[in-house]
Amino acid sequence: MKYLVEVEKCREGTTGSPSVGPVYRSVFAKDGFPPPVPGVDSCWDVFRLSVERNPGNRMLGRREIVDGKAGKYVWLSYKEVYDMVMKVGTSIRSCGVEQGNCCGIYGANCPEWIISMEACNAHGIYCVPLYDTLGADAVEFIISHAEVQIVFVDEKKIVELLKAFPNAAKFLRTIVSFGNISPEQKEEFGQFGLRAYSWDEFLFLGNSQKVDLPLINKTDICTIMYTSGTTGDPKGVLISNESILTLMAGVNRLLESMNEQLHDDDVYLSYLPLAHIFDRVIEEMFIFQGASIGFWQGDVKLLIEDIGALKPSIFCAVPRVLDRIYTGLQDKISKGGLIKHTLFNVAYKYKLRNMINGSKHEEAAPFLDRIIFSKVKQGLGGNVRLILSGAAPLATHVEEFLRVVTCAHVQQGYGLTETCAGTFVSLPNCPSMLGTVGPPVPNIDVRLESVPEMGYDALADQPRGEICIRGKTLFSGYHKREDLTNEVLVDGWFHTGDIGEWQSDGSLKIIDRKKNIFKLSQGEYVAVENLENIYGSIAAIDSIWIYGSSFESFLVAVINPNIQAIERWGEENGVSGEFSSLCENPKAKEYILAELNKTAKAKKLKGFEFIKAIHLDPVPFDMERDLLTPTFKKKRPQLFNYYQKSLLEEYVVGGWRIHNYEVGHVNVPVLPLTPDDRKGDHAFNIPTITKETIEET
Repeated sequence: MKYLVEVEKCREGTTGSPSVGPVYRSVFAKDGFPPPVPGVDSCWDVFRLSVERNPGNRMLGRREIVDGKAGKYVWLSYKEVYDMVMKVGTSIRSCGVEQGNCCGIYGANCPEWIISMEACNAHGIYCVPLYDTLGADAVEFIISHAEVQIVFVDEKKIVELLKAFPNAAKFLRTIVSFGNISPEQKEEFGQFGLRAYSWDEFLFLGNSQKVDLPLINKTDICTIMYTSGTTGDPKGVLISNESILTLMAGVNRLLESMNEQLHDDDVYLSYLPLAHIFDRVIEEMFIFQGASIGFWQGDVKLLIEDIGALKPSIFCAVPRVLDRIYTGLQDKISKGGLIKHTLFNVAYKYKLRNMINGSKHEEAAPFLDRIIFSKVKQGLGGNVRLILSGAAPLATHVEEFLRVVTCAHVQQGYGLTETCAGTFVSLPNCPSMLGTVGPPVPNIDVRLESVPEMGYDALADQPRGEICIRGKTLFSGYHKREDLTNEVLVDGWFHTGDIGEWQSDGSLKIIDRKKNIFKLSQGEYVAVENLENIYGSIAAIDSIWIYGSSFESFLVAVINPNIQAIERWGEENGVSGEFSSLCENPKAKEYILAELNKTAKAKKLKGFEFIKAIHLDPVPFDMERDLLTPTFKKKRPQLFNYYQKSLLEEYVVGGWRIHNYEVGHVNVPVLPLTPDDRKGDHAFNIPTITKETIEET
């Protein structure tokens, strides 16, 4: 395989142990993994050395607000940020927080977020992000579980943070607002024995003290990132300095090998949550290069406006964002009139054909780039040269379209918090990698492990199996959960739970999930069995099967309703008919959906765990249709194959558009990501697609 080298042979399975495929690594690491930069032993060194090299470079920027409107970006230099970091670090230490203690950061991305993080890095304090959209229960759990002593909080999140008390007050002693904090809020925190400060107050809190920076080792923990959790409480992923430095060295080797290395004049738009590893490591790389990081306004409807003002050179995104861009562009093209529409399609096909035949994207159709596709490029600020998609699968037709029209490399990556994000990434100018996550980054070893119960064989002609990863980018374990750590880390190999398939060029395709856990398009994990147990307790439901995928942002379900409950509902609402006809009645669906929503709210489920559409089947799931095992367990692939047409119709109810993606071995029609009616969550006007439109397609 062109982009892989084999470093260990495959191994046949034994009793109680499945077979494993060969161990591969990137061809760019055939002579060994790239070492971290000499003298860089921690994330603090990344920033400190960059300040020494680039003191006057623009580092952190935000848009100034003039008369209530966002204007140009204003910047802090690396030296200015360094001076603030030193003040914040001294103030943190003056509050009694020492090396190895935990500091929480709660809020949207902003310069103060990075400054607080760097202050933690300087003093060996574990940075514990509190994800911006987590509920009070999770925030309370993380503060207590990590024994957080100080929290930096977005001014807008202070009210949410207060909901975590009094339970969060066991270890927490200090609150620092990124902006102002009212006397009433200070008093409220004071009732729990906490001191609360505004940002400006805190900057000068430690003025009278002199604090030496501690010695920080590579293997020391840098951050504890809590994942959103699948069953029960979030898990704290321990990430060391070495993991992040190893990741950075591997990505730099990859970029240099493809002649796409970062420079100090690169510009990055920070809008993906810093509380997630994807954005965190990207920003570390920009900081090391002395490049610039500009922050969005925090409103997805204004994201395109922020892009136009900042003019980033590197744009990272989750598929949901890229799908909105794709939909918006398609809408504009369709409204451009017949001549413009035809001209665009001809230009698109011409450039795509040349790219497939081996032309680099910048050489495939330079004239057409100037007169047609440059307008798309200008819509992304005019300077974007690389677009990286991560966190969930990017639909193949969207990836192909953006590769042609953006005049930029569009690459798809794969990684987990436990692997410090970047593990695989597709390569520029490689059309064969469309729909894949590319080969491994040159800092890890990878192998596939057979999963016989699912029919995946790592030793087959087309190798398929669970993706297992080995290397120094791996996490150091789950905080206070050695049992969970030992489940996924076996003999140095991290078992991801994802099923991959090697392609002939050495790229990897994600085709399935080993457990009944899946990720929605916004990157949130769903533990489907747990939800089925919760919703299955409803008296009006005899059985429920819940479905979702990484191409979709909400859940649907097939339900066997309780006959007595449905017939009673019919009598009470003047709806007559047999049980089967009642199940087809839209009002019966509304009744069941209302029961589902009532239960979801009572159980305090997260928004993405609510079921948005259902299909009612009067015939119980059975063995005759191969939907259940002899022990009455659900056979999920068979359920999907049997109900896929009904699921499609239920997604159409929400006015979603259609595309194809692969599930296991078959192409299945589904409806992806972007509803046109989600409040505050779309950047473009998305036309409603009807059932009739899909039938025509």
